[in-house]
Amino acid sequence: MDKIPSKKILALGDSYTIGESVLESERWSAQLIEFIKKDISISKHDIVAQTGWTTFELQDAIASRKLDKHYDLVTLLIGVNNQYRGLSKEEFRKDFQQLLQTAVNFTSGNFQHVMVLSIPDWGVSPFASNRDKAQIAKEIDAFNSVVKEECQKLHVPFVDITPISRAYPNDATMIAEDGLHFSGKMYALWAKAAQEEALKILTK
Repeated sequence: MDKIPSKKILALGDSYTIGESVLESERWSAQLIEFIKKDISISKHDIVAQTGWTTFELQDAIASRKLDKHYDLVTLLIGVNNQYRGLSKEEFRKDFQQLLQTAVNFTSGNFQHVMVLSIPDWGVSPFASNRDKAQIAKEIDAFNSVVKEECQKLHVPFVDITPISRAYPNDATMIAEDGLHFSGKMYALWAKAAQEEALKILTK
C-alpha cells in the first residue's frame, strides 16, 4: 500500500478548541492527532480559537488570520458562547452557515473534508452549580439541533460529543481546574469519538 502523504489540519472554535486551562498537548485536536499519527502523518496543525468567542467573533478572527489556502481536514466546534450570552438561534444559524462555508473554502470546496463537533454541555460543571442545569441543557440541545440540521443539509460529517460531556456529572477529573471548562481527560474522549471520522476524511 502506498504511503499516505502528510496532511494538514485546521481546528476552529472557542475555549473547547484552544483548551482553556489545559496543556496544549491536551487539546482535543492535539490528542486526535496523537491517536491517528500511527496511520497518518500530520505536517501542520493550525488552530483559530479563543475563550469566549461566539460564531461571529470566530468568523472575524478567521478573516484576520493568514492561513494556508488548503487543509485536508477542517474541524469546527462553536456555539456555546452564543448560548451563554442568550443570543438567538436564528442569528446563530446564519452565522453557522457562513462558518461552514468558510471552513469548506479551506478544503478547496469539499464539504466532506469538514468535520463538526456538537456543543458540549457546560451545565455539568461546578461553575453551573447555582444555575438551572435543565434549562442550560435544553438550550444547548436547541443550538445543537441547528448544528446538526445545517451539517445534514450539506452532508458535512457530524460528531455528537454532547452525551459524552454529560456522562460524568460527578467525576471531578473531567473538569479543568477553573471549574468551568473540561479537562484533558474529557478532551481525550472527544478525540476518540472523532477518530474514526477523521481517519475516513484524511484517507479519502
